[in-house]
Amino acid sequence: MQNKKAIILFTKNPELGKVKTRLAKTIGNEKALYIYKKLLEHTQEIVTPVRADKFVFYSDSITKEDQWNAGSFYKKVQHGDDLGTRMAKAFQEIFCLGYESVCIIGSDCYELTSDIIEKAFLALETNETVIGPTFDGGYYLLGMNQFHETVFKNKTWSTDSVYMDTITDFKNLNLSFSNLNKLLDIDEEKDLPEHWK
Repeated sequence: MQNKKAIILFTKNPELGKVKTRLAKTIGNEKALYIYKKLLEHTQEIVTPVRADKFVFYSDSITKEDQWNAGSFYKKVQHGDDLGTRMAKAFQEIFCLGYESVCIIGSDCYELTSDIIEKAFLALETNETVIGPTFDGGYYLLGMNQFHETVFKNKTWSTDSVYMDTITDFKNLNLSFSNLNKLLDIDEEKDLPEHWK
């Protein structure tokens, strides 16, 4: 472990009919899969220059030969019945490896940049937690300096209450936190960048 910082990347195995299901309702499964692969490419581009170790957590199984080359990315599998449990287990696993600041991101946020991720790690130098809110009430990034299981419990995932409920947890636990820029997650057709439509 060269770095005390780690990024957890939550991805879904890119399979037809299993990704971007809300988006697929209006644009079809094939186009939704194409968009998801574009988002994965974007995510790879922005995390590659960030100075932190990178862990890709696949939804189902590890793909040996894919865009996440083994030299730059450690590969793992998500475990748990819901998103909260899967994220909690991933954080716990990475902290157990000895990392001191850990951020998790998904692959739905086209507006996310390397600079914003760097800013998140910078925020963790003076705060115990950091969060990047999305316009739909969720978050695109969550970071912390030690494992706090509470922030992954009692949430209705994929709803507009997730961000506020997480902030409430921070306050109840007396954790200092920093907010990043509010960004757009791509969930529906209206969220797509013009050149992807």
